[in-house]
Amino acid sequence: MVQEAYVKSHIEHGINTIEFFHPQSNSLPGKILEELAREIHFAGTHDDTKVIILKSGGDRTFCSGASFDELIAIQNVNEGLIFFSGFAHVINAMRKCPKFIIGRIQGKCVGGGVGLASAVDYAIASNKAEIKLSELAVGIGPFVVGPAVERKIGTGAFSALAIDATSWRSTDWAKKKGMFAEVHESIENMDEAVDRLANTLAQSNPQAMAEMKKTFWKGTEHWDVLLKERAAISGKLVLSGFTRNAITKFKSKG
Repeated sequence: MVQEAYVKSHIEHGINTIEFFHPQSNSLPGKILEELAREIHFAGTHDDTKVIILKSGGDRTFCSGASFDELIAIQNVNEGLIFFSGFAHVINAMRKCPKFIIGRIQGKCVGGGVGLASAVDYAIASNKAEIKLSELAVGIGPFVVGPAVERKIGTGAFSALAIDATSWRSTDWAKKKGMFAEVHESIENMDEAVDRLANTLAQSNPQAMAEMKKTFWKGTEHWDVLLKERAAISGKLVLSGFTRNAITKFKSKG
């Protein structure tokens, strides 16, 4: 029996753990994106939450990005804008959230998944967490998640990832570029590191952390507008014959 997709959260000792799952390699359909943005926003405004852990279910893939089923179903520019705005809303929720977000990155990150891993404030990964910005391979580009990735690893590394869209980059590469703060040899060690940092931050001064977060994200205040504009670009490109053919080929491989 196939497990159903979900987003769930629970708070314990000031630590709010937000977990998402989708049976198709933790892909992100619109409903999951909407629920993620809502949970992150709620956690940011919730006094009992001192720190957030963002994680996904399963052990092989952290997040495989946009749902191909929904991409292929987009019929017009407005539907495209609505779908890609889902990614914009999640990244903006993470950006504006006054609590630090720790990313538990247990496996591969593809496309929008690289964006999520880049938008957390501190990413702790396993050595299986290879990354790939695959958008160009299906005829679009990493327009919405791009600013989050570029902010974290710099223009040179971001453009290399975006242009070489069919190649995986290793966890060591991602750590050297600054996407991952820590890489661990086992899931157990990764989880110990996540718990250790979360418990430490849960005891730290919330005002100090909120002010630190503001400084870390300084210069991104225009992203509400920017990411919506970027969503419109992706929403238009996804209607092209090239992209439809490419997505159909990818789906048939899967």
